[in-house]
Formats: sequence, structure tokens, C-alpha cells
Amino acid sequence: MGSSSNLDRGAAIFIPESWADAADSIAYDSVTSPPPVAFICGPKNSGKTTFSRHLLNTFLLRYKRVAYLDTDVGQPEYTPPGCLSLIIVDKITPDLAVPCLKTPERCYFFGDISLKRDPATCLKYIRALYDYYNEHCTLNNNGSPGRDELPLIVNTPGWVKGIGYDILVDMLQHISPTHVVKINISAASKNLPAGAFWLDKDDYASVNLIEIDSARRDSYNRSVLVQKEARLIRDFRLMAYFRQCFPSDVSLGTIKELAHAIACRPPYQVPIPCIKIKHLHCQVPSTEVFYSLNATIVGLAVNSGNSESIPVCVGLGIVRGIDTFKNLLYVITPVPQSTLASVNLLLQGFIQLPCGLLQVQGCISPYMTANAMPMN
Repeated sequence: MGSSSNLDRGAAIFIPESWADAADSIAYDSVTSPPPVAFICGPKNSGKTTFSRHLLNTFLLRYKRVAYLDTDVGQPEYTPPGCLSLIIVDKITPDLAVPCLKTPERCYFFGDISLKRDPATCLKYIRALYDYYNEHCTLNNNGSPGRDELPLIVNTPGWVKGIGYDILVDMLQHISPTHVVKINISAASKNLPAGAFWLDKDDYASVNLIEIDSARRDSYNRSVLVQKEARLIRDFRLMAYFRQCFPSDVSLGTIKELAHAIACRPPYQVPIPCIKIKHLHCQVPSTEVFYSLNATIVGLAVNSGNSESIPVCVGLGIVRGIDTFKNLLYVITPVPQSTLASVNLLLQGFIQLPCGLLQVQGCISPYMTANAMPMN
């Protein structure tokens, strides 16, 4: 059995022994078949993301691939803000302090950085993602693997009181994880209730509950958690996402250089009659639709036409300009043109374009252009 205790030696984040033991006990639980489903929960800034990254690396010592269900729309692990997603990971993360973007296996655009605006829709999306994992990533009915044996990590937001607590309980009851990791902080009043709080007492034996303490410092006074400034992290994640519009060998070392490059990039032209526009969480008068869209971030989605289905998000785009005379939208996105051909729905929420990308010196009207590429 490979041990995870030395897995992150040399990385920027130190993993305490209690966390390493917890990850090992989940990854190498011999009675777990099919593979484990680990649910990570706890209050804000307790270390859920750091522990989830470490557990993911530990899983990858045993399994070829790992599924990761991200339910934190404010600070998702592998996607831009505002998304709920299921990601398949096949490589160990060498530095737990550095997040990275990945193309999801399945993604829904929630369009906000908090679940508070529409908890019911959020739960609908989370259930659908877990059901997709169950259908496509686990054992078939005949007992043979649908693809590979994929363990699942469910990372959750730190909203654990009031409606946030109700959402967490609903998620736990729908997913029925094999292991629940509950991280506690020193402020006891902010923690989740003791024990398997989402179950009746008669059902306590049906789950492996692991409680660990949030570890702020190790014996050498080194930080063991990723320090977060939520707004800045969201802005940098969005910038990193749109940085993908350009080849990696193009030097864009500063925000100013990235903003200038995006402002100068020829956008895709989208015929307005060929696409539907949906405003999430609010109603916009028909006369104001284009005003609300200009210079905003939208979810690029594929709607199957079935009223019961959830539109699948294939990426984000910036609406750079609108030409009502030509009936065209101009959109900047890193999504490949072959994928864009299937997009038939734009979803507008409340994900804001970072201010640094709006302030571009030397460009006249950076969100209007005469140069454009067709989507198909």
C-alpha cells in the first residue's frame, strides 16, 4: 500500500499527520466496493479544499482516475466561478497551493457566487451531476465497470448554517456517501452538529464518519491551509480562464497585457436569431436585454430542447459587443470553434467581468469591433 504521508513533501502546503491518516483510511478502505464516495464538509476557511486536494492525490496512488464533484460556486476548484461541475482527474497535483483549470466532464452554469439566491436550482444541479456520475462513472447493473472504477470526492461550500445547513443535509441524503469527512474549527459555534447529523440515530452505522480538526499551523509555524481572499481569487480565476484564448507561449505576464490582448482579439460573431438568451435569477425587460448583455460574462450552453433537461454549459464567454442592425453578438471565449457550433443558449447571471479587464488604455471602445470570426 502506498502511503500519502510523504506525498506532498516539498509542496507549498504541509499536511498534518491526522489529515494524512484520514485520507489513507478512505483511499485504502478494503471493504469499499464500488470505490469510495467521500463527502468533505465544514465551515468557511476550515481547510476543505486543501484536504480535498490531498485526498485526490492519495486516491490517484490507487486509482487511475478520480471524479471530483464541485458544489462551491464561489470558489470552485477546476472551473471559473458560478459553475457546478463534475471533473475527472488523472494526474497528481504536485503543489496543493496552486489550483488549476480543467475541462469538466459535465458542467452547469449557476451564474452566481453564492447558493443563497436560488437554493432549489442549485440542489437540482448537484443532484443531476451526482446522478450523471452514478450513470456514467460507476459499475453497470451487470457488475462490470461503466468506464473505470472511479472514486468520488464531493467538495462543499462553507455555508453550514440556516439554509446552507439544509442544503448540506439534502446533498448528504441524496448522495449517501461511503465516507464523510467533517472538519471542525476552534470556534465551536460555527461547526456542524456532532455526529452523523443528517441521519436518524438508527442509521449511524451505515456511514464512516471521520472528524478532523482544522490545522492552521504545523510544529514549524508553517501555514497548512491555502490563504484566501475570495474576491481576488475569483478575479484571478476568471483571468486565467480567458487567458486560455491565447497560446501558452504568448507572453502575457501582467493583467494589463492580458486586458489589452483580450480587447484586441477578434471575437466570434453570433447571429442573434440563432441563439436564445436566458437571464438567471432575475427578469429583464425585452427592451433592455441587449443593454444588460453588453460587456458581461455569459455561460455558453447547449439546450437539448427537452423542458425537463438542464442546459449543459461548455464554457464561458465575454459579450464584447452587439450590433442590432446586423443582428449579431460578438463573443470572446477560449471554447474551441468545433464545440461552439453546438451552442444555442446564452445564460446571463451575476458573474462580473474583473475590473482589470475593462480598463484598457490605448484601445478605442474595447468592447466594439469590426473584426470577427463566425461561430460555424
